[in-house]
Amino acid sequence: MASETSFWVEGPGRGRLRTAEVREPGDGEVRVRTWFTGISRGTEATVFRGEVPERERERMRAPFQEGDFPAPVKYGYLNVGVVEHGPAALRGRAVFTLVPHQSVFVVPETAVTPVPEGVPPRRAVLAGAVETAVNVLWDAAPLVGDRITVVGAGMIGCAVARLAQGIPGADVVVVDRDTGKADVCAALEVPFRTPDDAPEERDIVIDTSASEDGLRLALRTAATEGEIIEASWFGAREVSLPLGEDFHSRRLTIRSSQVGLVAPRRRATRTPATRLALALELLRDPAFDALLTGESPWTSLPDVMAGIADGSLPGLCHTINWRDGNWRDGTWQGGDGTGG
Repeated sequence: MASETSFWVEGPGRGRLRTAEVREPGDGEVRVRTWFTGISRGTEATVFRGEVPERERERMRAPFQEGDFPAPVKYGYLNVGVVEHGPAALRGRAVFTLVPHQSVFVVPETAVTPVPEGVPPRRAVLAGAVETAVNVLWDAAPLVGDRITVVGAGMIGCAVARLAQGIPGADVVVVDRDTGKADVCAALEVPFRTPDDAPEERDIVIDTSASEDGLRLALRTAATEGEIIEASWFGAREVSLPLGEDFHSRRLTIRSSQVGLVAPRRRATRTPATRLALALELLRDPAFDALLTGESPWTSLPDVMAGIADGSLPGLCHTINWRDGNWRDGTWQGGDGTGG
């Protein structure tokens, strides 16, 4: 029986690597050897700090989470690996799976989504971010020529902006207080502004900043009858907003967007599986490589997660490399990949 190494949150601000046995796959199951995992900075930092609100703990469960909030818990959902045991059509294929940080795992074959040819496996880790961006835009429903501001140049905000930039005639701007994000936005071909220079009279403002200041800026810069889409999650933090003044006279709308459910406008015709497959197809765009801003070996995961949670390790998508001596230059060197 094979063994696996996985990352667990042991308590607020504490994590460690655990080793356990992996059962043999049964009928309709696959065994996947992890290649890369990605860290979802906002959500995983909230989990690591033990800040998941008690009333949200059931809704916040990841598909293959083990343990319960606040801890100990194995949490995560950005995993790209290679099928080493399973149907011939999948064996040897790179796949994306909503599995935590873990070296090898067994799941139903319906839980894996093949990575399209032409999408590098490390870039495929961004599928979760791009899937969220797709859902946000389905919720926002921008029109040709709309003036769109994305507040927050994080992984989700940048993914939203890159996709929105493809709408004909759209005027898309990203706003962030961190001027170091300007280079990433330039690589995505999206204009960057600081809050002091944020344009006003915007048809749609999408807040991904997870900050009170960001949501306040969204209210201030929206056009009359404009729509604010709140796409970030504040965990247990409270937010104060100026809903007096001209909020009512301008007839503003604030609406949440969350990836757990397919947006209502597409729920009758799309499923989470087809939405994820679409996200992976959109990752053929090499511009998304700009969101991959850091990488560490799996042995460093506890320190990396702590640095992301306390803000000492900045960046966008930080990937974890799980390859060992059996992998060289992205190629499996350990045999025919059947796993025996």
